Amino acid sequence: MDHHDIGHVAETLLDYVEQNRTFQSDRITTVPAASYTDPEQWAREVDVVFKRVPLMLALSCELPGPGSYKAMDAMGLPVLISRDKQGVARAFLNVCSHRGAPLASDGHGTCARFTCKYHSWSYALDGRLLAIADREKFGDLDKTTLGLKALPCVERGGMIFAVLTPGEPVDFDGFFAGMLDDFDAWGLKDWAFLGSREIEGANWKIAFDGYLEGYHFASLHPTTIHPRTPSNVTHYESFGAHMRIGFPQVGIAQLRDVPRDQWSGQENRGFDFVRILFPNISAFLAPEIAQIAQLFPGPTPDRNRTVLLYARRDPPRDAEDQAALDAMITFLRDVTYTEDYLIGLEIQKGLRSGALDRIVLGRNERGNQFFHETLDWYLGGRQGPQPVI
Repeated sequence: MDHHDIGHVAETLLDYVEQNRTFQSDRITTVPAASYTDPEQWAREVDVVFKRVPLMLALSCELPGPGSYKAMDAMGLPVLISRDKQGVARAFLNVCSHRGAPLASDGHGTCARFTCKYHSWSYALDGRLLAIADREKFGDLDKTTLGLKALPCVERGGMIFAVLTPGEPVDFDGFFAGMLDDFDAWGLKDWAFLGSREIEGANWKIAFDGYLEGYHFASLHPTTIHPRTPSNVTHYESFGAHMRIGFPQVGIAQLRDVPRDQWSGQENRGFDFVRILFPNISAFLAPEIAQIAQLFPGPTPDRNRTVLLYARRDPPRDAEDQAALDAMITFLRDVTYTEDYLIGLEIQKGLRSGALDRIVLGRNERGNQFFHETLDWYLGGRQGPQPVI
């Protein structure tokens, strides 16, 4: 379908509300229940998708200047993201070339160089091996061959993306398919990082399914989301493997008081968007705060690890503002976990019971349909045309 501007989508959402309609596909589809439980499929998802496509591993504002870094675990792989002296973001495996020890502990920091705590080998921010401790006794070797193992990496739209397989060929522009224009329009690269929270839940696809539709708002979020957002009224657009999902607010009719040519600037004042980056990112941007969820397959097929990243246009102004932000972050984390992830664990148990051989996705759940079609397309070797909404 055509990728309309935000004002056109707002007009569509308003029509949905007034006509009691929603976006619908042309058919009901199904997903095998084994997709959420089968260890072999889970392993293929990790190897074929999560280790081969660009993953958003950090917000640009997590590394605010040269010398800043983020060390993290990505599905058991130790990753080190740094910003070199020229401000270029780079990604490496967080593994010393000597004996395999980490260069930095998980978390954020700033340094002029990375030094291994085991034997004090040191590396530049761009991954070059700078010095070998007590080199005369160690022996002579070519330092240029012993830099950190680099990962394909690019910084776009206020986010840092990396591919977890060194040397993997990747067409970043083709993969993003114009999806990051929205993030550029928001100026996400200039926002301030507020912190993160971690939660755990069921199979990563069970959890991710919940980010892709508003069908459940009235029943699962009666006092949190539903007072702001009508249930089962959603609009979908695809950008390559990614999605922009539109949700009206209960007060969307106020757009009638705004000139039509200004509707593109009314996001979060009558309607909202959730932006989905395949395979595992759900981003909600609002003037008050952004919550960006990173979903990673857990150590077993029935678990996921989700990192919730928080940012705002400006840093906390004072202690009172910081306290208010902390309360908002805690609220958003708690809603996500207690209202979405806990039922996901119950769904995992239900699917493991063998009661169902498939789950059913309605015509109104086009985002879920599209996500599973896209995942299957990648798992099938990207044969045939790429799915579109």
